[in-house]
Amino acid sequence: MKKMIIDTHIHIWNLEKVRYEWLDGDTSILNRTYMFEELLPEMDASPVASGILVQAANNLEDTDLMLNTVRRHQEITGIVGWLPLMKPDKVHTLLKERFLQTPYFKGVRHLIHNESDTKWLLQSEVIESLSILASNNIPFDVVGINDDHLRTAIAVGEKLPSLRMVLDHLNQPPVKSGERFGTWGALMKEIATNANVYAKISGLGTASGNPAGWTAADISPCIAYVLDVFGTDRCFCGGDWPVSTLAGSYTKHWEKYTQVIDALLNSEEAENLYYNNASRFYNLN
Repeated sequence: MKKMIIDTHIHIWNLEKVRYEWLDGDTSILNRTYMFEELLPEMDASPVASGILVQAANNLEDTDLMLNTVRRHQEITGIVGWLPLMKPDKVHTLLKERFLQTPYFKGVRHLIHNESDTKWLLQSEVIESLSILASNNIPFDVVGINDDHLRTAIAVGEKLPSLRMVLDHLNQPPVKSGERFGTWGALMKEIATNANVYAKISGLGTASGNPAGWTAADISPCIAYVLDVFGTDRCFCGGDWPVSTLAGSYTKHWEKYTQVIDALLNSEEAENLYYNNASRFYNLN
C-alpha cells in the first residue's frame, strides 16, 4: 500500500534545451538528459505518491522545462523554480506577469553552493528579491553545503523573519564522518529557533561517503537529531533523483528513509513528515 508521501526534491534536466554549468566536464552518470518519464516506473514501485520538481540551473529555461513537464503529469504537484535574485525589479515583473499566474510555481531556489561568495544571499539586491518572495508567500530553498552557508541562512532569517526557508539536504550533515554533531549540529540548533525555517531530509545517501553500502543506521542519527531540534512539524523528505542514483536506486533511498522515520515516529508524526508539512510549506492545497 502506498503511503501519502510527497517527494519534495526531484530534478529533471535536458541537455539539448538548457545549459547546466555545473555539468560542464562532469564524467559521472549525471551528465546526460534525465526527464520525469524515466522516473515514473520507479516512483510507481516506491511508497511515493507525488513529487515536486526543483530547479537545477540558474536560468529561466530550466524553470520553463519544469513547468512544461508538470502540465503533462498529474503526479507532479508543483515546481521550485529560479528567479534572477540580483535583479529585484525583474523578479517583481516575472512574478506579476508570469509565475503568479500559474498554480504550479511553489517556490524559488538559486544554486548558492556554486557561488564563490558564501554570503551571496546577503547582497542588498538579493535581500530585496527575497523580501518580494516573502510578501508573496513564496518560500525559498537553501542549498547550502558548508557551515558558512548555514550562518548566511541564519542572517537572512534575521533580516527577513517572514521568509519561509527550507534547508535542502540538511545542509550536508556529518554522515560520512560520524561526528555527533559538531559545528553543523550547533548551527542547525541555532537556525531551528526561527519558526519559518524547515529541514529537508534528502541527499543523505550521497552524503554518506559510502554510495554502494550506506544503510539506514548510517543516516538515522542525523535524521533523529534534526527531528529533535526542528520538531516533527518542520521537517519533510526528498529523494534528490537523479543525483541520488550516485548512491543507489530511487526505491532504495525511500526504503531507507521510511525505515528510519517509521522507527523514530508514531504514525501521526510520520504523516506530517511525509505529507502535511510539505503541503503547508509549499502551499500545495
